[in-house]
Amino acid sequence: MILPLAVKISLLVSGLLLLNGMITGVWKYAKIMSSPEHKAPVYVDIAHRTSFFYSFASLVIAALIAFSPFSVFWQLVSVGFPLAYFVLTIIGYVNEGILNRTENMFSERNFITTWFMYGLIVGEIGGLVLILYGFIYTQFTQ
Repeated sequence: MILPLAVKISLLVSGLLLLNGMITGVWKYAKIMSSPEHKAPVYVDIAHRTSFFYSFASLVIAALIAFSPFSVFWQLVSVGFPLAYFVLTIIGYVNEGILNRTENMFSERNFITTWFMYGLIVGEIGGLVLILYGFIYTQFTQ
């Protein structure tokens, strides 16, 4: 089966995020078992859960972009932003987990908690709006 490039990338990212969810699950388990309170550090737990959430979100993106009327370039742009932000967000959580930070990373205003978040909002929502528009256009107007 020949799949469009944007679909292949979305499925690849989904699989990698699923694998990351499983790997961070092992990390979470190890932290739970070695902790006197039997709790994993907050950002280890968040990295584990968001890996699974974003894995399934990437599957939805793959399914929707398969119906896109846009050129390959615009398909890649529209999936690229949400997928990149999914991955970058999880990398941030993993980093916080490695550093064993327990405070809320948003308690301090900095580049990540301000400009990265603005980019995330525009990139994820904007990308999904384009993907949904393409799906709606091909499936409900033709």
